[in-house]
Amino acid sequence: MSLFLSSLKVSHFRSHKIAHVEPDARPVAIYGPNGAGKTNILEAVSLLSPGRGLRRASAEDMARRPEALGWKISGVLQSLQQIHEIEITSQSGAARQVKIDEKPAPQTALGRIARVLWLIPSMDRLWIEGAEGRRRFLDRMTLSFEPKHAELSLAYDKAMRERNRLLKDMVRDPSWYAALEAKMADAGAAIHANRVAALEKLEAAQCDAETSFPHASLELTHPDIRLPTSETDLRTAFAENRMRDLSAGRTLIGPHRADLIGTYASKGVAAKDCSTGEQKALLVSLILSNARALAQDFGAPPLLLLDEVAAHLDANRRAALYDEIVALGAQAWMTGTDLELFDAMGDRAQYLFVSEDNGTSSVAQT
Repeated sequence: MSLFLSSLKVSHFRSHKIAHVEPDARPVAIYGPNGAGKTNILEAVSLLSPGRGLRRASAEDMARRPEALGWKISGVLQSLQQIHEIEITSQSGAARQVKIDEKPAPQTALGRIARVLWLIPSMDRLWIEGAEGRRRFLDRMTLSFEPKHAELSLAYDKAMRERNRLLKDMVRDPSWYAALEAKMADAGAAIHANRVAALEKLEAAQCDAETSFPHASLELTHPDIRLPTSETDLRTAFAENRMRDLSAGRTLIGPHRADLIGTYASKGVAAKDCSTGEQKALLVSLILSNARALAQDFGAPPLLLLDEVAAHLDANRRAALYDEIVALGAQAWMTGTDLELFDAMGDRAQYLFVSEDNGTSSVAQT
């Protein structure tokens, strides 16, 4: 079975006043000069999945300037032998509104009909920057397997924000904390279980594959060394940690403090200590492993969004990446400044040329 976009329309989105493409199931190579609006196309596709998209931007920031009239993205998604019409709109900076098959739907419903993964240049520093980015990376992978993971994260974060307000106000009455900590423990245990399950699927997908990209071993860690993982243990830990949390004015223990440690398995070298090229190769390996695992778990490979994917990859690695994408059967949306970067794809891909004139982007299928 397959998953691909057969139509994508954007209106007043970023630099695009209007754009309409009708691709087939093959990978899509998008080329053109820097600043032309290539990544904006990928961002539009990323919004067809739960969350804030690959730039994590607000709805207002995605509106085309100077008009700021609001924007619209619509797509026809071929998913597991079904056809879905998706429409996402934002009027004058208001929150996004989602329709699936002409019916209003929550953003989380997008995860039930599609899977979208991405790799963008800002992720190249994943292994050497703060834990927050690695948690977000892990949770995106986890969400691809378990769409309800987003709802659990929202429930956990909401309860934690309320608990943190109590801590900042130096409230000491235990009765104020009990209900919030119960909600955090319930959602937190499920969050941890989902993350562990996702890592197991990624590990299996890497072990079962013959690939030109290195095996990335992943480990979930916590600053307090031992992270309570069951609902009961988490509830106990929150209660026992209140005095320390009161001093800090925030919750210091829980899945929101977890970190993801990567290792270049065959070398036994931590990802943070690898070269820039090796770090990029490890990220590509994980995205491909995630896609292979989803092909089994969901029933079709996901949409892949690979922005400036050729960066830090030599010609041989680029060719190997394209071969794996085609073998996987994924509709990968890839960007690059020069058409020559996609020479190894040949007629296995379809091509879009993006140009810009006076702040307006144009898209042409070539």
